[in-house]
Amino acid sequence: MLGLVVCALVLSVGYPLKQYLGQRGEIGRLQQQRRETEERVKALEEQKRRLADPDYVKAQARERLHYVLPGESAYVVIRPRQRSQPEVAGARSSTVDGAGSWYDRLWATVRAADGAPGP
Repeated sequence: MLGLVVCALVLSVGYPLKQYLGQRGEIGRLQQQRRETEERVKALEEQKRRLADPDYVKAQARERLHYVLPGESAYVVIRPRQRSQPEVAGARSSTVDGAGSWYDRLWATVRAADGAPGP
């Protein structure tokens, strides 16, 4: 009889204990997610602060987009392509992988979508 009472107590406490432990794990996961989100928000606020600075925007436009101010001359150095492997007929190398300037990557995606061979 005592064994039956002990089993009944264990079973009656087991399910709530399982729920409690599961919820504690969920709380820990959500707290970690909250910390990651707060870090992302801080990074985005820092980026927003930088983008509010006209000098930073000008510098980024010059560096990334090769913009120049009126009266300035822009020179773009074009390096010859280096071929590390012999190209197979019909295969073409492109700068879609992230190398090169933004307009090289854009033009490479247009060529790839069109099916035209590379330069």
